[in-house]
Amino acid sequence: MKTVFLWAVLLILLAAVVVAVTVAFGGDSMSRISMHGWIALTLGSVLSLALGAGLMALSFISSRRGFDDGVGPD
Repeated sequence: MKTVFLWAVLLILLAAVVVAVTVAFGGDSMSRISMHGWIALTLGSVLSLALGAGLMALSFISSRRGFDDGVGPD
């Protein structure tokens, strides 16, 4: 049940961010973004999140397998 609630909250937050970005950059203001800009924004966001998740996963794996324990002068 906690997992369903967590996913629901995350999806609501994602929807709020998408709406906020669309309102901020989609209107008739001076800061219009072309289709290439949206693609670059999406790819940059996804790749940044993937890189962060990958590095955190490596950090947890390193810690759990004891790779960090032997660091230091012997």
